[in-house]
Amino acid sequence: MTTPHHPIAIVGGGLGGLTLARVLHVNGVEAAVFDLDASPAARTQGGMLDIHDDSGQPALRAAGLYEEFRALVHPGGESTRVLDKSGAVLVDDPDDGTGGRPEVDRGQLRDLLLGSLPEGTVRWGAKVIGARPLDGGRHEVTLADGTSFTTDLLIGADGAWSRLRPLLSDAKPAYVGISFVEVDLPDADVRHPVSAEVVGGGMMMALGAGKGFLAHRETDGSLHIYVALAVPEDAFDGVDFTDTEAGKAYTLEHFADWDKSLRALLADADGPLTPRHIHALPIGHRWERVPGVTLLGDAAHVMSPFAGVGANLAMLDGAELGEALAAHPGDTEAALAAYEAKLFPRSEESAAESAANGVLMFGEDAPQGMLDFFASMG
Repeated sequence: MTTPHHPIAIVGGGLGGLTLARVLHVNGVEAAVFDLDASPAARTQGGMLDIHDDSGQPALRAAGLYEEFRALVHPGGESTRVLDKSGAVLVDDPDDGTGGRPEVDRGQLRDLLLGSLPEGTVRWGAKVIGARPLDGGRHEVTLADGTSFTTDLLIGADGAWSRLRPLLSDAKPAYVGISFVEVDLPDADVRHPVSAEVVGGGMMMALGAGKGFLAHRETDGSLHIYVALAVPEDAFDGVDFTDTEAGKAYTLEHFADWDKSLRALLADADGPLTPRHIHALPIGHRWERVPGVTLLGDAAHVMSPFAGVGANLAMLDGAELGEALAAHPGDTEAALAAYEAKLFPRSEESAAESAANGVLMFGEDAPQGMLDFFASMG
């Protein structure tokens, strides 16, 4: 049996990989995308994203999808609140429509990108388990079902725990000292009006030393809550988060002296609790040029979420890589060198900012650090 060959193979059908495939398509270059999910609807895609005017929005312009993106924007979603543990509102910045970071639903944005690609571009149920270099910069990629394919250009857009990163780097993500417990409050205005009022129309941060509540209002009227805790990496090991009440009880112990309106964001949550440890690659992660392979998004520079740039960077990575390949037809190595020359310093700057923001948000004087930050931003 002949091994299938794809000139360009993108591993990972998230926002970054899809943006790359779309920008290539716009420029007349086709690529194959391999994603481990069985279908586009195999799992939910997370909550709201603020799409930045210096990264995500230029990427969507390069993809020819900017106007379609604007139709997905959630009115009022850029409003921001900062509270302390007593529930006092210290910052209340409404969305007046002039901000540069409009909010959209991640799933809707992904659907927009998927719908812009030729049918069959994404191979679903294709879990990559490894790859090995061949001659001339080509690679052979092995899938979980035992099949394989070869490619002239292999691009890892496969997230924090990338199976392709070892082709370029020995670095692995490390725990940053913060964990989340993720919950939802559906139909909040009707079922949870107090919580709806606390969160407001967009993003809310209630912060204290080593802990806090980070919340977004979703386009479907629900509230998506991240309960943040500065705890050791093994702190959740003895907690059965599949037992919703036990998970709530454990987490709420950390907020015993917080206002009941904030505790209710967790206590009243419907459905399961999802624990998440936050990991990041070393700030300044980079690699030497290796023929025929590169990375984008979290595979290249997973960082803590406290600068809100992860999805934006993944999309910008994808757009710039696509444009570099289109600008260097027949010279893949020149394209990859040009792409990585911009990727590395941008990633380092953003990762440093994100780490610094984590200190501001959960430091001993929290929420003062974030208040000072907002004051410095005017």
